[in-house]
Amino acid sequence: MIFKPLNTPIKDWSACRVWLVGASSGIGAALAQDLLAQGAHVVVSARREETLKGVVAGYPNGHIHAFDVMQAADWPIALAQVEQVLGEIDLVVLGAARYDPQRSWEIDLATVQASYELNVISMYTGLHTLVPYLLKKPNRGVAIISSISGYTGLPRAMVYGATKAALKNLTETLYFELAPKGVSVYLINPGFVKTPMTAANDFHMPSLMTPEQAAQAIRAGFEKGLFEIAFPKGFATSLRWVAHLPYKLRFWLLHRMTNM
Repeated sequence: MIFKPLNTPIKDWSACRVWLVGASSGIGAALAQDLLAQGAHVVVSARREETLKGVVAGYPNGHIHAFDVMQAADWPIALAQVEQVLGEIDLVVLGAARYDPQRSWEIDLATVQASYELNVISMYTGLHTLVPYLLKKPNRGVAIISSISGYTGLPRAMVYGATKAALKNLTETLYFELAPKGVSVYLINPGFVKTPMTAANDFHMPSLMTPEQAAQAIRAGFEKGLFEIAFPKGFATSLRWVAHLPYKLRFWLLHRMTNM
């Protein structure tokens, strides 16, 4: 029992119907295109309809549904329409997020609130609708895109990192409660990925990956039935260990790792 995968491995993407929320750019868009290339039937969602069309262009198995994840009343409508398109939803990936780099002496309260509303509150808003649906039939799954910045404090991530730490705790609780009921739950923890979000960073980003590399790592994690899909593996493992060190040693190492 202890050696079994925590989730049911996904072996045949051509039989999998996936709803990707927050997939207009970056990791979400790259994951959508990766899964589409594997034959999965995918619906991508975000607010920008025209951008979504570009994500699935050329893929007959790709569809779009634009909506605002912040609007609680829109979620039941979106779920019903996506289910109508796919026939059924096997996996939902929640990745809507914003990254607002701030230092402790530059706190902008409006930005802090906007970050928490999108990165955290919108997840609860979606789960309020999704969890009852997931529980209706075995072997459905939900994945939440967090970040390894949720492991420990990092430069300019006092807002973003805190929201991702909240998602780490949330997803662990989801697994604890939903896995015994037959729902697969995945915690996706990317490291530094070259996207418009990270372009604002003015510090060294170790093991920087492309969105395409990130998408491949996520798919590999789904196929292995992992709970936590963290990458790049070496850097994620190192940071996880650093996060458990005594603070004096931890802070010294983090300054060395980030050149800050």
